[in-house]
Amino acid sequence: MKHKFIAKKYWKDQTTPMGEVDDLVKLYSNVINLSLGDPDQTTDEGVIQFALQEALQGHTHYTDFRGDPELRQEIRNFYRDDFKTLVDDPEIMVTASACLAVYLVLEATLDPGDEVILPAPYFTPYYQQVELAGGIPVELPTYEEENFQVDLKRLEAAITDRTRAIIVNSPTNPTGAVFSEETLQLIGDIAIKRDLLIIADEVYQAFVFNGDFQSLITIDDIRDRLVVVNTFSKDYQMTGWRVGHMIAPREIIRICQQINENVVFTPSSVSQRAALYALRNRHTLLAQSHELYRERVGYAARRIQQIPWMSVLEPQGTFYLFVNIKKTGLSSQEVSKMILHQARVLTIPGNSFGTSGEGYLRIACTVSQEKLKEAFDRIEKIQLPEN
Repeated sequence: MKHKFIAKKYWKDQTTPMGEVDDLVKLYSNVINLSLGDPDQTTDEGVIQFALQEALQGHTHYTDFRGDPELRQEIRNFYRDDFKTLVDDPEIMVTASACLAVYLVLEATLDPGDEVILPAPYFTPYYQQVELAGGIPVELPTYEEENFQVDLKRLEAAITDRTRAIIVNSPTNPTGAVFSEETLQLIGDIAIKRDLLIIADEVYQAFVFNGDFQSLITIDDIRDRLVVVNTFSKDYQMTGWRVGHMIAPREIIRICQQINENVVFTPSSVSQRAALYALRNRHTLLAQSHELYRERVGYAARRIQQIPWMSVLEPQGTFYLFVNIKKTGLSSQEVSKMILHQARVLTIPGNSFGTSGEGYLRIACTVSQEKLKEAFDRIEKIQLPEN
């Protein structure tokens, strides 16, 4: 958009298929929205009631610049109890979302022209966040026939003298891939060998359907080059509360805090109290959400496999499915629009997640199983255009 009061760096149109979702969902009155990762479940009533009482008791002011001290302590307890890992308080910062945490880290660590490797398909904001921080995003493709795992030889080949960091997102949005313990260890080894920072986005850790979640924080020899980012949005159905956190070397935390003081100052105090309750009651809350989304993605995957022009890998993690639609011979945007206009079901085209996402759609199983049934009943009736 060219305008005399818009910075020239924003004159180039950067609208993505992901960014079009808000307009597309309004096209029809009966759209089933399988696009965005916003769970349909209302935040647990216990979380809400606790936050309300805390607000009434005066938790309505700025908190410490690194977050509510009680919440920081509970985060320490979480990593100690669930991952047998000790985290010092100066290594913790509470942020107004995991998305902001990633951006703060990039802003704190990148010099102009530094490269950041993004295993792709990747969470859409990474690319522009790297650019906003002055860096250069480097797409590292992963492939369905390799279960969307990072290939270590391709990773090493992508590293240059300007590479500063790699973002590791497991379980992965959009593919649902869960990186193996061996893969994570080898990524750590390469980071040490090539002196790289690892930014571990672990926001879907509660949604691993086969085996246990493997956090990079359990690898001791990379702690000096590791940033772990997490959120309460997905695991606890708290997207609107906007609260996350990061674990990082204290030097990085110090700079992130300085930047954050000039952006949002502190996260919402009431949201942090809600997060405190959620974390203290995580075993009950997470068991409920884990089972719910396991059932949903399992159901959706079975329905997808019954549609001749769709296929999908067995769900590994997250509440997303990355659906192969290459048999149609159409682009991912064309298929997504066809599904919207013919079936009134909104999906995200795979090219929203990088060039290696072409030929796929992302479906978010964030609606009830009844709505998923209706969505796939409609999709099954679609007539593909003749070639």
